Amino acid sequence: MAVFIVFVIAAYLIGAVPTGVVLTRLAGAGDVRAAGSGNIGATNVYRVAGRRLGILTLAGDMLKGVLPVLAALLVFKLTVPQVALVALVTFMGHCFPVYLGFRGGKGVATGLGIFLVLSPLSALLGVLVFGLILWKWRYVSLGSIWAAGLIPFLILLLEKSLPLFVVSLLIGGLVIMRHRDNIRRLMNGSENCFKT
Repeated sequence: MAVFIVFVIAAYLIGAVPTGVVLTRLAGAGDVRAAGSGNIGATNVYRVAGRRLGILTLAGDMLKGVLPVLAALLVFKLTVPQVALVALVTFMGHCFPVYLGFRGGKGVATGLGIFLVLSPLSALLGVLVFGLILWKWRYVSLGSIWAAGLIPFLILLLEKSLPLFVVSLLIGGLVIMRHRDNIRRLMNGSENCFKT
């Protein structure tokens, strides 16, 4: 039990690493929180600091989701409910990072990394939906919201696991909740389109 508790704490601390903040500062691009939307995620880093740092932030945030959950499955061989808890704690680390006064990102990339481990097919179908919406309407937020809402039900259908469904529902719900400002802007027509 003590080892599990230590691992859960480590999962939170890994999830809490603010990839976008670290990368933009290392690149001399300043604090990403002080520019654009003020978000620490890949989309804002892309807009503020360029394509390369945006892609690196996306990869780093996804990796934060992948590593703890993969370790829970393959290294520690935890039970499904324990893996679900590790996934949730990792995600909460990104959204509420201790390093930034508990003010973090929206969790899309970290959630995707988690879902890629928990249910790869569900995650890939979610990415497909995201991509189609982005291609059609050019709104990253809209694609993220739809994918976050869809993936839990894909996991329920494909994995048939109540613990994984519950944790994916919590993660997806929090992603949507953290897009509430985007939802308001989408409704009033003021949301920023994604430009390549």
